[in-house]
Amino acid sequence: MTHPLIEFRNVHKTLGSTYVLRGTNLKIPRGKITTIIGKSGTGKSVFFKHIIGLLTPDAGEIICDGKPMSEMTRAERWEWRGKFSYMFQNMALFDSMTVYDNVALPLDQGTSLSRDEIRTKVHERLQQLDLAGIDHKYPSELSGGMQKRVAMARALVTSPEIILFDEPTTGLDPIRKNAVHSMISEYQNKFGFTVILISHEIPDVFLITQQLCMLDEGKILFQGPPEDIQDVNDPMIHAFITGLTNPQDELTGMGTVTQGKQDYQNAMTRLKDEKSAFSIVVLTLESIDAINENLGHIKGQMILKNFSAAVQQHIRKEDSCSRRGLKQLMIVRQNAGAEDARQFCFRLAKALRKEQITNGAVPELPALNISAGFAEAPLGAAFDDVLANAGSRESTFLEFKIQ
Repeated sequence: MTHPLIEFRNVHKTLGSTYVLRGTNLKIPRGKITTIIGKSGTGKSVFFKHIIGLLTPDAGEIICDGKPMSEMTRAERWEWRGKFSYMFQNMALFDSMTVYDNVALPLDQGTSLSRDEIRTKVHERLQQLDLAGIDHKYPSELSGGMQKRVAMARALVTSPEIILFDEPTTGLDPIRKNAVHSMISEYQNKFGFTVILISHEIPDVFLITQQLCMLDEGKILFQGPPEDIQDVNDPMIHAFITGLTNPQDELTGMGTVTQGKQDYQNAMTRLKDEKSAFSIVVLTLESIDAINENLGHIKGQMILKNFSAAVQQHIRKEDSCSRRGLKQLMIVRQNAGAEDARQFCFRLAKALRKEQITNGAVPELPALNISAGFAEAPLGAAFDDVLANAGSRESTFLEFKIQ
């Protein structure tokens, strides 16, 4: 069995008279996105500093890639820190340096690359984050959202093994917030680095994270897949999640991923009580990856927003529509079997071709590729099973283009 990349074993830490970590136990898998949530002042930043070795535990052990940090030599600790890159909440950009120099700094100080190689890498990252043409500007000349993207470019420029993100989307509008999440997910999938993310963006962050951990008063109260936290009976966890969860997705205006699951459960109750059949339809904007890569994540999110708005114009009042993933929507269609769902998809495809989804966002985009899967929900069927059936290419599945 592969060992965790990072493991906390009964870690304790006090700062002054404050007990920050109280027997913290946590495993962080390699090559995944792990998100740490919790109330402000619960030790999340101290947790980060322990991971990179800036703080040492009063008791307990931190295992780094199979080796206890307490047994590392000075050289090994420096090598461990060299695997990390960071993006903190305050961005930590240098006001006296241009955007180019800020992004190039890790390459200047930590590599032996030539000036031309550094220039190529910096401009590549700036282009990918929709920051082309501002390399000569200073941080004070940029908006807060643009400063965050510059900080993101700097975090990614060294192609690190592990990236720590501390509230990277705080203060961003919905399009840019989702663009940052989309970018983190895309690059993590592409390059395979490990992400450790501190966030209060619930449930938005559920769309990208594989492991969710809740830290409260120095202890890990929950660790597991994000969808499982909704089923935990702990009143403290439930109160925290409920307090932060908005039933409406900020970007699309439709239900969130958690609301979508609740819509399914409500429909299943009606099926049981009233024998009222229902189906789910899963729409996937297949073009979004190419848009993100070639035109930038912000334009990708603008397209997704327009697509979502267009879909909502063509569903019935009794149906519900929710966000299912970074590029996926789910419709719960009431009083509808599989054949009704199929016919709905054909009608929707025809209707969407008349919508101006790309105009104003990406006028030069010739077409959008969309897939549609659907499945009728049998009585008592688990949500994940019906969702998998709807998304299976071996099941009923349609593909169409929107000009």
